[in-house]
Amino acid sequence: MTAARVSARPVPARPSLGGTTPAISDPLARIAVIAFEDVSPFHLSVPCLVFEPRDRPGLPDFELRVCAAEPGPLRSRAGFDIGTRHGLKSLDWADTVIVPSWRDADEAPPPALLKALRRAHGRGARIVGLCLGAYVVAAAGLLDGRRATTHWHWSEHFAARFPRVALQPDVLYVDDGRITTSAGTAAALDCCLHLLRRVHGAEAANRVARRLVLAPHRQGGQAQYIEHPLPASPQDDRLAGVLDWALAHLDRPLSLDALAERALMSRRTFTRRFRDSTGTTVGQWLAGQRLARAQRLLETTELGLDAIAAQTGFGSAVSLRQHFAGQLGTSPSAYRRGFRG
Repeated sequence: MTAARVSARPVPARPSLGGTTPAISDPLARIAVIAFEDVSPFHLSVPCLVFEPRDRPGLPDFELRVCAAEPGPLRSRAGFDIGTRHGLKSLDWADTVIVPSWRDADEAPPPALLKALRRAHGRGARIVGLCLGAYVVAAAGLLDGRRATTHWHWSEHFAARFPRVALQPDVLYVDDGRITTSAGTAAALDCCLHLLRRVHGAEAANRVARRLVLAPHRQGGQAQYIEHPLPASPQDDRLAGVLDWALAHLDRPLSLDALAERALMSRRTFTRRFRDSTGTTVGQWLAGQRLARAQRLLETTELGLDAIAAQTGFGSAVSLRQHFAGQLGTSPSAYRRGFRG
């Protein structure tokens, strides 16, 4: 695998997302992805797919380098070799450093890799650990006192090995300041799309997701997996149909009782099946979808706040501002100005 290069466009400063998350001023222009012996080809490909260079109108440009953590060529878990021109020195160049799923939760990462990660973080780079990549970030000491997640199967092992990390074992990804971690497999894609959305907006992330045939937005707080999967049934089909209908009618009140009635279920059954299927509550899911729709309208239209509030179901500009402040730590107007430069 060779490094991909493309000229990076300057990106204007973005509004703050509040909490422990800094203002979105990191350009996400120079990205280093770590490759190592016995790496999972899928996990290595995830950031490469999301951040691959694109010369297409409306999509951001990136310069991406796959960087070997060990002398190459590197043998992948699938049995083929990976070659790259770049080593750990490229971590000094990157705005964002991404560690794919580590090969063995019981194996200590190479000291040179840990030192390079600490150095990159110390100069201000964003560090991302995908799936068991969180083990590498934690081994570097960068997760001490921070919130983080990893694959649910390894949550107890991780918590015992890194007790100073505030592990959140049941979420898709955690964005905690300049360090982001994700759960396994598909959640790594969600995490990378989240980073793209933070810097370049919902429209750019949605276009990349559509190209990859992915859902455009899964909230980080959703559950990683369904512990007791439900067999396919007419009720499951009805629930899926109700979710699609709700997305097409976010401007309506959409009460829990109304949605349950539309699904031909009792309120209690609908609530339980909704939680089992989405990993979140009806109210949280609706608020997240409405906020994502409002972000996209702010980025791509000239609509006033009252019109956007009406189209997204917030009802009023006051309610829209409250949700932006509570969830994103900024105002709709400041968010629009940031994405308009």
